[in-house]
Amino acid sequence: MEIDLAKLRQWVGKTETVTDTVTPTPLEALAATLDIDAPRPRAGDAVPPLWHWLFFLELHRQSELAPDGHAKLGGFLPPVPLPRRMWAGSRFEFPGPLLVGGTYSRTSRIADVQQKQGRSGSLIFVLIRHEIGNAGGIALTEEQDLVYRALPGPADAAPALRPPPAGAKWERLVRPDDVLLFRYSALTFNAHRIHYDRRFATESEGYPGLVVHGPLIATLLLDLLRRQIPGAQVRGFEFRAVSPLFDTAPFALYGKPESDAASVSLWATNPEGRLAMIATAGIG
Repeated sequence: MEIDLAKLRQWVGKTETVTDTVTPTPLEALAATLDIDAPRPRAGDAVPPLWHWLFFLELHRQSELAPDGHAKLGGFLPPVPLPRRMWAGSRFEFPGPLLVGGTYSRTSRIADVQQKQGRSGSLIFVLIRHEIGNAGGIALTEEQDLVYRALPGPADAAPALRPPPAGAKWERLVRPDDVLLFRYSALTFNAHRIHYDRRFATESEGYPGLVVHGPLIATLLLDLLRRQIPGAQVRGFEFRAVSPLFDTAPFALYGKPESDAASVSLWATNPEGRLAMIATAGIG
């Protein structure tokens, strides 16, 4: 497929701003979805790291959606002519708290568009920088990596699976199902059909089952940290998706504090024990 990189790079520098008020009900709903026994959030409570994904939602009209549930090409994101879009990873800093009851603005900017060559053809990488804050200062910054690629062909070799790190101190087994994935899709207003439409995921996209959201896995990894070190203040976080997870079998979360006492390594593995996501949290 011919890709006009110069045209796609015209989107570099494009920005959009969304303003939202942090209300308690979405936070309470996510806690219920993740099976967390927590009191109802009150005004002034800090939002847990990564739970900001419940706010600043992309509210596209039904007529603005493509057949896969994503927004049609050429809006804020560049019109990449490749069918499979994946959230490859993100890097966060949390300079200030995001508080229940507060009103904040998220400004997003297309920082870069690059083309690389993969095993099965061209890959397009889009880097987005997000900043959330208000008159009180910046609460969160994020660099988000999106990657676009073609659907794999029948002759394409499966990517090599990476072994996970060694020395885990914490472990938790997660049993994903279509109810969990539907609830998370609904809370984040994510209409991508690979997460809730089994026929689309298996027949159109070629996956073995429903795909577990990358942000959900990242959120579960930080929840593992919270369960093990309840008082930890997360100052920074980064994650990279390595291979997808599906609702067809349980997956495992792992973690270990590093010797510097200021960082924690976290990762998720598939049912075969191979690496699915790797992450690092900076704590204080």
